[in-house]
Amino acid sequence: MMEKRPIVAITMGDPAGNGPEISIKALLHKELYEKVRPIIIGDARVIEKAKLFVGNPSVSINAVSCVKDAEFVFGNIDVLHEDLLDDVDGFKVGVVSAQGGKAAFLSVKKAIKLAMNNEVDATCTNALNKEAMNLALEESNGSFSDGHTHFDGHTEIYATYTGTKSYAMMLVHGDLRVSHVSTHCALREACERVKKARVLEVIKLTYNALRLLGMKNPKIAVAGLNPHAGEHGLFGKEEIDEIIPAIKEANSLGINALGPIPPDSVFPEALGGWYDAVVAMYHDQGHIPVKVVGFVFDRDKQEWKAVEGVNVTLGLPIIRTSVDHGTGFALAGTGRSSELSLLNAIDFASMLARAR
Repeated sequence: MMEKRPIVAITMGDPAGNGPEISIKALLHKELYEKVRPIIIGDARVIEKAKLFVGNPSVSINAVSCVKDAEFVFGNIDVLHEDLLDDVDGFKVGVVSAQGGKAAFLSVKKAIKLAMNNEVDATCTNALNKEAMNLALEESNGSFSDGHTHFDGHTEIYATYTGTKSYAMMLVHGDLRVSHVSTHCALREACERVKKARVLEVIKLTYNALRLLGMKNPKIAVAGLNPHAGEHGLFGKEEIDEIIPAIKEANSLGINALGPIPPDSVFPEALGGWYDAVVAMYHDQGHIPVKVVGFVFDRDKQEWKAVEGVNVTLGLPIIRTSVDHGTGFALAGTGRSSELSLLNAIDFASMLARAR
């Protein structure tokens, strides 16, 4: 049985990015240890180096070879160590490299294995660089990824190594929850993916996730694909041919799904509390509204005041949450990247673990 504080495995992300830095910054929040038992998955030497970036050289790093050896004590950051870089001192931050991509990928793969073996209660990922990861996969001919030479991102890695066929991405910021029919593909292909079966699948995955969070009869808004949700076929037939039939079938299953609702209206309404979640049809339709409210830039200081939001993969047999931002190569090594999104992701992972 899971102890009061779930163990959350946090991948370090691409070592050339901001993941190592914000991991340290997040684990310097004492109150976090009251909720979870965090452990970073990655190269402890990278985390040691990141201490200098964030201005905390005295922070203690406890490198362990297995989860059971972690201490989970505030002020002593546990890292499940693996030698992922050949030359840590010579490794350059802020630069795309196959070595960085490989290190990030192997950290994720290890976290998945730990969760599948019930050694941790949830996983939380820092950002990886897709170009760097796929460069490493191609150069190695899939030698460290069971023959796979390409992944679109974290979601597909998790689906592959957990054997999951039905899954979807959900972004969360406060009470705004947005799941996606498609994510990392060309916009032209995204439109082609709007099919009844997939829309229904994402509605059901969203419903199950909201139920897990304790909502008895969640209200799910389904966005249209076209302007004005097609205007009764005037601006496109996808709503009539695919989306409405999916909503009707969801209703027949007892799911309170509504729509299709015009995309330019559904998100302000969701922010107003009209719905518990929104099903978006493609990547940018769902990502832009979440990031508009979660990413706040300070004009006067010319820096990010807040970078918040959580990425959750629905449908997996294990828990996976993630930061809702990229690797931040431009800020890597400066210690200025915000840890708020990671803190939110760890907190959400803890909440899901308790719910399960």
